[in-house]
Amino acid sequence: MTDVLTTFIPVADAIAAVLKPHAEVVIHDLGNGRIRHIANRMSRRAPGDASLTDIADIESLDDAVIGPYPKTHADGRSMKSVTAVLRDGRRKAVGLLCINIDVSMFEAMHAMSKEFLHFAKVAPRPDALFREDWREEINDLVGAFLGERGTSLAGLDVTEREALVAQLDERGLFDIRHAANYIAKVLGVSRATLYKSLKRVRQDDM
Repeated sequence: MTDVLTTFIPVADAIAAVLKPHAEVVIHDLGNGRIRHIANRMSRRAPGDASLTDIADIESLDDAVIGPYPKTHADGRSMKSVTAVLRDGRRKAVGLLCINIDVSMFEAMHAMSKEFLHFAKVAPRPDALFREDWREEINDLVGAFLGERGTSLAGLDVTEREALVAQLDERGLFDIRHAANYIAKVLGVSRATLYKSLKRVRQDDM
């Protein structure tokens, strides 16, 4: 059994290396209920210690992969864990490979992002600053178009891009000097491609 688990030690070390310092990887020996190996140890546990805590998290060994599931570190940090059941040549479960990722930092970043993006009092955009800025109008229209469709500029197909060009044309934005250059840059196409799209749009409206 020990030999079977030994073959998984490099796997545990590799996973821990790529996720370091945010994760530890533990191999449990189901034969004796003890820890066989720990990579990037984040607790006081050591190989040879009883692994009752981790094994108690597992309700069934029928699945090859169990989780992800939440855990709490001894010091109170939130963890996200996933477990792979290790089997021998006879498909008997002989060990567990548990990956425990410290997500407390990401939770803090998420909370900070929510606070940073929250406006207790939103002031209206000063029209005096934007009334003559046709670039801002183009940006707003493009942003609204993409938001309604839940996509990005890179995700637009030809038909969708021409629908966007049609909306820009309806607003008279192509009549503004230098606007076509800016629109082409925003859409990530050449001026020639943009004017071909505009020509097709206007022909369809005739």
